[in-house]
Amino acid sequence: MNFKFDLIKKDTLSLARLGKMRTPHGDVNTPAFMPVGTRGTVKSLTPELVAELGGEIILGNTYHLYLRPGHHLIADLGGLHRFMNWPHPILTDSGGYQVYSLAPLRKITDEGVLFQSHIDGSRHFITPELAIEIQEAFGSDIMMCFDECTPYPATFDQASRSLDRTIRWAVRCRDAKSVDKQALFGILQGGVFPALRDKGLRELTQINFDGYALGGLSVGEPKEMMMEIVRSCAPNFPEDRPRYLMGVGTPEDIVACVGFGIDIFDCVIPTRSARNGLLFTNGQKVVIKNARYRDDPGPLDPVCNCYTCRNYSRAYLRYLFLAREILAIVLNTIHNVHFYMTLMERIRKAISSGYFESFKDNFLTRSGQEKPCNLQM
Repeated sequence: MNFKFDLIKKDTLSLARLGKMRTPHGDVNTPAFMPVGTRGTVKSLTPELVAELGGEIILGNTYHLYLRPGHHLIADLGGLHRFMNWPHPILTDSGGYQVYSLAPLRKITDEGVLFQSHIDGSRHFITPELAIEIQEAFGSDIMMCFDECTPYPATFDQASRSLDRTIRWAVRCRDAKSVDKQALFGILQGGVFPALRDKGLRELTQINFDGYALGGLSVGEPKEMMMEIVRSCAPNFPEDRPRYLMGVGTPEDIVACVGFGIDIFDCVIPTRSARNGLLFTNGQKVVIKNARYRDDPGPLDPVCNCYTCRNYSRAYLRYLFLAREILAIVLNTIHNVHFYMTLMERIRKAISSGYFESFKDNFLTRSGQEKPCNLQM
C-alpha cells in the first residue's frame, strides 16, 4: 500500500488534530512522538521493547547510516526494517540537520554538501538526489527532503539564501523520487523571519509533498520565538497532510504545539535525559543521582505502571546510576520512553473526548515552562 493520512477529528477550541498515518509497515496514530534511532537503534532498548512501550514509528538518520554501515549493505540485507528487526514504520531524516550540526566538517554549495566524515575523515558529497537514493535503499516509509538547516542567529539575507536553496533542493528530491510506496515530506526553513517562513510555505506546498515539516527550530532561538513560528506556520500547511515539527521537544513543548496543529514530533530528550539521570514523572522531574533518593524505597513515579516503576525503587535506580551500571540506562530509558508514549496517548484521548484545551492548560500550569530541546541528534 502507499502512504495515506486520514484526518479523523479537529478540536473545537484549539487547532489540535487527531489523525492516522497509514504506511506499508502499519498505521501511526497522531499526534505521535517518534523515539530517535539515529543509527538504526533506539539507544539501550530492543525494538521489541520500543513497541511494547507504545512506539509506533521511529526515526533513523540518513547521514549516519550512510557512513556506517552504508546504504548498499542495508539494501542487500533486506532494507532497514529487516536489518534492525523493526517491522513497524520508519521515518528517515535526510541528513539536513547535519548540515547545521557538523558545520566545521562540511561545505555547502548549490549542488550539495561536502562532508568530512566524523568517523574516519573521509570526504563525501551528498546531493538531494543521493539523499533520496540512500533513503530508497533503506526502504523507509517516510523520507525527508534534503535541506539546509538554517542556524541561529542568521541574518535575513543568510536565511533567505538558505531557504531558496532548500526549495530548489526540495524540487530535486521530488524529481529524484522513484518508489511510489515511500512518502516524501518537504521541510520548511526560513530562520526566525516570518516573511521568509510565509514565502517558503507557499513555495513548498506548491511542490505537493505527502507531508510537511517545520525545520530549523530548537537550534538556540528563544523559546517564545520558536512557539510563535510554530503557531503562525502550522495551521497554514495543507489540512489533509501530516505536519511534523522536527527536533522538538520537552513534554511542555509537545502539548503546546499539538494545540497549534502539529501531528508528529521527535527529539532525543527522553533517551538522552535517561542516560544522564533526568527522569520525567507525573509530578516533579527526578534527578536520580540526588542524595535525597539514597534510601528512598518508593517507585520512581507512584502513578506510573512501566516496568521500571513496577519493580524498582528510587534508591536502587540511584545506586545503579552512581555505580555506572548499564542497567541504570536501560531502566531509565524504559521509564522515560514510556512517559512520552503515555503522554501522547493522553493527548489523543483528550482530543478525541473534546477536552484537549483544559488538558493543555492543566498540564502546562502544573509542569511550568522549560527551554526547548536543542539536542536533535
